[in-house]
Amino acid sequence: MPLSTWDGTAQWPGRPEQFRPPPAVTLLVPVVVSAIVQVPGTIGVAAWFHLRPGIALLGIALAVAGPLALLGARRAPGPVVAIVTALALADLLTPPDVGPPYVALAFAIVLAVARGALTWAVVSVVAGWVLAIALGSLLGLSWHPFRIAATTALVAACFGIGAFVRVRRERAAEFRAETVRRRRTAEERERIRIARELHDVIGHALSQINVQASVGLHLMDRDPEQARTALENVKTTSKTALEEVRSVLGVIRADADADAPLAPQAELAELPRLVAGVRSPGFEVELVDRLEQVPGRAVQFAAYRIAQEALTNVVRHADATRAVLTVERLEGDLLLTVDDDGRGSDDAVPGSGILGMRERAALLGGTVQVERSPHGGTRVTARLPWSAVA
Repeated sequence: MPLSTWDGTAQWPGRPEQFRPPPAVTLLVPVVVSAIVQVPGTIGVAAWFHLRPGIALLGIALAVAGPLALLGARRAPGPVVAIVTALALADLLTPPDVGPPYVALAFAIVLAVARGALTWAVVSVVAGWVLAIALGSLLGLSWHPFRIAATTALVAACFGIGAFVRVRRERAAEFRAETVRRRRTAEERERIRIARELHDVIGHALSQINVQASVGLHLMDRDPEQARTALENVKTTSKTALEEVRSVLGVIRADADADAPLAPQAELAELPRLVAGVRSPGFEVELVDRLEQVPGRAVQFAAYRIAQEALTNVVRHADATRAVLTVERLEGDLLLTVDDDGRGSDDAVPGSGILGMRERAALLGGTVQVERSPHGGTRVTARLPWSAVA
């Protein structure tokens, strides 16, 4: 069911869009309803009591003027409620002492209070009602106390309805603003996620391509077979990177296939391929897999990306000759460790790669620590809850 608002809109929960009737509809409904009640009734009363033409025309003019004044309630609700109150006072004091209710005044009060012109409404209506009672006594009009009490109660009810409408409008506006804020936050998170994915995929691929291409150029004359292997690694790495980038970008394609994967299908079973792609002459990587079973999909994906980023950092910055990637289960957590024998890393000012690893772990309730490795270089340790869900 929609969350209805009293300004002619309906808001569907969870959707920023809102249904709005044409402005002419919400503007004309009070005018038409009050005119239908007042004008025919005034004409009927004039005919029934055989009023003089001047008095009859005055009553009909007042009956028409009130609804027409409501046309300005959207832009000037305060002055409109004052004008309609004066017209209602004149209608009340115009003979005969019976006639249709001045419905335009009820609409004017509700619209004024709902649109924030409460002071205008209170001053105008109170002054008009006091003048009506005072002038009625001077003109010899005899009003039953019950009629006075009932009229006062109806006027107060109009103020109550206007206040209720205003509250509903404010709540609807807050709901729409909150919906927009949620949507913008979700979009920002998605942009950050896509940027992180592209950083991991492209950064790792370009680092490996750079290393393997350098090896190929260096060994082109001395060891053509090893150079060929390096170039094959460049080809494989670039192909894999293109596939993963295409998968990441599929998230933001407006016409993406519904069956296409929304993220690269990286998992712990791909760690041997990752390690093989990182190896090069002069740099050896060892994979120590102590897992007897694998965790959920989200944990596998985060662990793979953290391992990928950690090894990329080793290749780019550590100047290491050997690295060890270890995965195991420890006290209900997946423990992933990357050690190298390079020159070490200062974590006092972490780069975007380390921040990205920590963000991935934090999304699953895990942690990433960077410290000195027993092998002389840097140790990256990631602990991810085994049963975490993205």
